[in-house]
Amino acid sequence: MRVDILGVGFDNITMDQAVAEGVRLMSTEGAHYAATPNPEIVEVCREDEAARDAVNGADLVLADGIGVIYGAKIMGTPLKGRVTGIGFAQGLMARMAENGKSLFLLGAKPGVAEKAAERLREQYPGLRIAGTHDGYFQEDGPVVEAVRGSGADVVFVCLGAPKQEKWMQKNGEATGARLLVGLGGCLDVFSGEVKRAPEVFQKLGLEWLHRLIKEPRRIGRMMKLPLFLIHAAGEKGKKKCRES
Repeated sequence: MRVDILGVGFDNITMDQAVAEGVRLMSTEGAHYAATPNPEIVEVCREDEAARDAVNGADLVLADGIGVIYGAKIMGTPLKGRVTGIGFAQGLMARMAENGKSLFLLGAKPGVAEKAAERLREQYPGLRIAGTHDGYFQEDGPVVEAVRGSGADVVFVCLGAPKQEKWMQKNGEATGARLLVGLGGCLDVFSGEVKRAPEVFQKLGLEWLHRLIKEPRRIGRMMKLPLFLIHAAGEKGKKKCRES
């Protein structure tokens, strides 16, 4: 069952349930894709119909940002919990390693995906890396052919939202992969180029604050979080009016 948060339908599931569903999808005929929106992406979807259509068209829509959890509570439709994109990817890779499934890494600057592949092979013995490609391409065709030719079961699409969601919606079937997952900047973390927030920040859902401290130039993007919460409160007010 999906919970509508400002026009984006989130799957109301736990991390374990999300990973189990991901495993099921990558073993099911056809192409499937997963989106991991945070409040910033929800705000983009409010203004961009094509982005909203791509996100809602995903087989899995996971609440990546702690702000989404707060927004859901404000609106009176709480979610079971936060399901981070990186945590979902890690759980999925662990299961893929057990089953000998293959992964294609798409995105980030040249050289980053290759570096991530090396580290992931060490972290997940048994995980097969089918191929890599950076995110600096002009035409989809050659990239789609590279993925299809690799025979990958799963593709981590790290092109930034909403570009990655639109790309998966458009090209998923043609890649031949069973599951594509939009993961934003995760390849930078997997490669070691960017350090993940300390565990205390992760547990409190404050990775965004840690990243803002490290990258103050992101303040403009971060301002969408309070805007998102304001919109959530406004929607709750409208709902009350309709019900009264």
